[in-house]
Amino acid sequence: MTGSASRPRAVLIAGPTASGKSALALSLAERAGGVVINADSMQVYADLRVLTARPTVEEEARAPHRLYGHVDGAADYSVAHWLEDARRVLAEAGGEGRLPILIGGTGLYFKALTQGLSPMPAIPPEVRERVRALDLDAPALHARLASVDPETAARLRPSDTQRLMRALEVFEATGRPLARWQAERTEPPVLPAEEAVRIFLATDRTALRTRIATRFHVMMEEGAMEEARALLARNLPADRTVLKAHGMPWFARHLAGGITLDEAIEGAILDTRHYAKRQDTWFRHQLKGWSAMTVEEAAGLLATMA
Repeated sequence: MTGSASRPRAVLIAGPTASGKSALALSLAERAGGVVINADSMQVYADLRVLTARPTVEEEARAPHRLYGHVDGAADYSVAHWLEDARRVLAEAGGEGRLPILIGGTGLYFKALTQGLSPMPAIPPEVRERVRALDLDAPALHARLASVDPETAARLRPSDTQRLMRALEVFEATGRPLARWQAERTEPPVLPAEEAVRIFLATDRTALRTRIATRFHVMMEEGAMEEARALLARNLPADRTVLKAHGMPWFARHLAGGITLDEAIEGAILDTRHYAKRQDTWFRHQLKGWSAMTVEEAAGLLATMA
């Protein structure tokens, strides 16, 4: 880490959903004159403030926030797009003398930021699940890949389901064909890991399960269903990422008359719990060199950075 112990170039806070990242970052931003920068792939979308647990208008008024709700739900948005946006807002923060505080649950964003875009990028669990849920046979998978990455498709056997899925996962996660990744060298990182304080929030799983359920019920009271209804009314293509936000598939089934509201809420909470568990595992295996600590331990560390 460059700079003094009390003022690093940036602070990165990763962790599962509902682990307390936002409150921690906001407190630091207020105290240290920082700017909170989003590193969550769902919170970039303008359509779902409540359902993706974006900061409230009141919270955004307490400190500058960047890369929240700046992308329309109809858009294709990848880690490559986010990395360019992050590069810009980091430069702006530096010019303003503000401490950048990047927070989120999308590990691939943090990995790309601190290590550069790898020719063989790690695939976030939610992307892998989305591709594997396509329920297509091998020829259909091959045809889908050929439409977005014809060079890779030409090199793969139409019956090689696993490799076809892997190539599709790379495209879904990054917005770039696998063939292009394999042809290019890794770019230097936008923010070298050693220049930032890197915190991973380790959580008690039982307590996290409770917080996830509580937060989802609060979301319902704050208008999550109304957001879902408005988004579905846009009739976006079924492959739009925003439609995969936790709760959206269940709300879509409910609004179509397939399940009750209680069943939709129960399913959404269960999905979110499973996702949080996968996030925890991904962070522990992929983000080497990060300090795992509780929210209380992290707050104590960050208190020295005013």
